[in-house]
Amino acid sequence: MGMIVKHNLTAMNSNRMLGLTTTSQARATEKLSSGYKINRAADDAAGLAISEKMRKQIRGLTQASLNAQDGISAVQTADGALNEVHDMVQRLTELAVKSANGTLSESDRDAVQNEVDQLIAEIDRVSTTTKFNETYLLRGSNGSVSGDLSYSKAAASLTNNLQFTQTSAGFVQPDPQTGTARLTFDAPIPGNTLASGKYTNIKLNGAAQTNTQISARQITVGNTTYVLIENTSAKNSGADKASASAVVKAINDAKDPAGDGSTVKAFTSMDSLISSIRRQYGSELKAVTSYYDEVLKTIALKAEAFADLNDAIDLSLHVGTDSSNDNKIYMNISQLSARGLGLNGLKINGDDGDAATQAIDIISDALQKVSNQRASLGAIQNRLEHTIANLDNVVENTTSAEASIRDTDMATQMVEYSNNQILAQAGQAMLAQANQATSGVLSLLQ
Repeated sequence: MGMIVKHNLTAMNSNRMLGLTTTSQARATEKLSSGYKINRAADDAAGLAISEKMRKQIRGLTQASLNAQDGISAVQTADGALNEVHDMVQRLTELAVKSANGTLSESDRDAVQNEVDQLIAEIDRVSTTTKFNETYLLRGSNGSVSGDLSYSKAAASLTNNLQFTQTSAGFVQPDPQTGTARLTFDAPIPGNTLASGKYTNIKLNGAAQTNTQISARQITVGNTTYVLIENTSAKNSGADKASASAVVKAINDAKDPAGDGSTVKAFTSMDSLISSIRRQYGSELKAVTSYYDEVLKTIALKAEAFADLNDAIDLSLHVGTDSSNDNKIYMNISQLSARGLGLNGLKINGDDGDAATQAIDIISDALQKVSNQRASLGAIQNRLEHTIANLDNVVENTTSAEASIRDTDMATQMVEYSNNQILAQAGQAMLAQANQATSGVLSLLQ
């Protein structure tokens, strides 16, 4: 090449090569600082597409593993509740066997029945309230609506089959949506003697028959009048009067105390009275409680029905990254309420042990239902633990494969970086030399 000054081709060549080295150095720096050898599609178009598919699988399977873990948590919640139900059903077995023994009196069996009633109410409450992340686990499914309780069948049974009705204006029939009803007491009975009025057929000793006055409340439900004897007093001072307990016994011993063919049951406490009403309709009522009605200005009773029986709830756990059904694990949990276990209306009281003896088999069936459900839940939990282990293994190996495509090999990239750094320094030196080369032309121009 001649000595020219218009175009410094040597400098141009050095500058071009330095630019290539600088670009390569910048990419090496980007890969080293980001940790990825693919930072844009242009770095490796095919590798980017493959690694993104792998990332989709990794992200999906990671969430699937979390889904399975949530499933285990739900199973453990249900199993924990059923563990308490198991204990309560086992206690019912003890009470039934105890009550079946001939050494107990009728009053003894009534006391045992009180505990039975409370246990059954608690079993039903556990079924109604147990939930995980706002999903009710033991309520079952009312058609397609999970956890929805209805009382329409119970309400119809109470009113139509069991004549759970009252002539009082304050009576509210069982609500098919909530299962509650309201009963109201009649006005207090002030000072009636037992020799007249509604209690003409009861028998007391001597002068007490005509001298005993009673203060009482009564409530008529269906064909039965329930009387609460609050206290007794003497009509004539100095004459004999009967105690409240004696009056109660006399009324209950009389076949027709009112003289009109109706059934009358008397009590000395409100608890005993409402317990008797609940037992009368035990197959449908789980609780009866008293309260003062501010609107009606009187004592009233609130009755609560057992919910209707639902189908088992169907929970599906998505444990895969694809949409196919084989990526779902299904589990069913039955409605394990008192009705679902067949314990509603369980009776172990009476003047002999016959009812308690029959109750033993009913309780045994309920125990088997709880055991079967817990065994099913345990099997599901074991399966989910294996599912999680497999998912985590796939995530780990897929991550390894994705890393080999996407991640920077730091050692290799550092060698390239060092090489480019040397080339850049050399390029800069040669560019400087090329720029100085044309200065020799000046000697020819002097």
